[in-house]
Amino acid sequence: MRHLMSPLDFSVEELDRLLDLASDIEKNPDKYAHACDRKKLATAFYEPSTRTRLSFEAAMINLGGSVIGFPSDDVSSASKGESVADTIRVLSCYADICAMRHPKEGAPMVAAAKSKIPVINAGDGGHQHPTQTLTDLLTIRSLKGRLGNMTIGLCGDLKFGRTVHSLINALIRYEGVRFVMISPDELKLPDYMKEILDEKGVECRETIRMEEVLPELDILYMTRVQRERFFNEEDYVRMKDFYILDKEKMALANDNMLVMHPLPRVNEIATEVDDDPRAVYFKQAQYGVYVRMALILTLLQIEV
Repeated sequence: MRHLMSPLDFSVEELDRLLDLASDIEKNPDKYAHACDRKKLATAFYEPSTRTRLSFEAAMINLGGSVIGFPSDDVSSASKGESVADTIRVLSCYADICAMRHPKEGAPMVAAAKSKIPVINAGDGGHQHPTQTLTDLLTIRSLKGRLGNMTIGLCGDLKFGRTVHSLINALIRYEGVRFVMISPDELKLPDYMKEILDEKGVECRETIRMEEVLPELDILYMTRVQRERFFNEEDYVRMKDFYILDKEKMALANDNMLVMHPLPRVNEIATEVDDDPRAVYFKQAQYGVYVRMALILTLLQIEV
């Protein structure tokens, strides 16, 4: 039995097979429509989510399975003080696989240690978000045709952004990947992530100004400034509008650059950008269903 806590839980070869499976699911959905008949997915979400939770549910339903679970801690026994370890022991009696989101770093790992079913980390605090990373990898590979030899700009909240940390960890295993970190000083990439890049010899530079690097990017990965990660409202208000991508800035980018965003956005991407063919964040959300279908099949060891 395997769990998914981090993108690094899969080797590059295993990642490639997973992405191949997701691509086949996209092309041949009917082939997989009954792959998980009589299987149940438990969604244990201790903090709010739209895309991640609903895409997991859509993925399982598309595979012919069913879904049980809770959308926040206040409608579960966590509100009565039940531990994560006890919750997963109970869910193991009811379901075949579990997707867990939790505000505390490491909580899904605690669950995995006590679980009798595969556990998927659907986001733990500011730490990891591996299924968003799988979604991002599938999006890049499907639309760019490769995962290496490109320059990726990561913009916004690089300090607390778990999607950013997971994506960096996954992409540094591919050749020729270069990063440009675009953030204010207060939201810069944590030192431990910089050390990982240094150890791997990955080219990386930091800047505050988005405009000066847009022409050189193959991917611009936007992130929102996350109110829920700030200790006080004043700091959040000061940071939340630091970057706003609009038509004027898009004009500086090359014709083949892709704009990605894990969503939800607040106002860091103006709605006028949505009609630009380079804006692929809603396609990205669709790819999230295919890759989660592939992950469920892989962890349940179901071959079609």
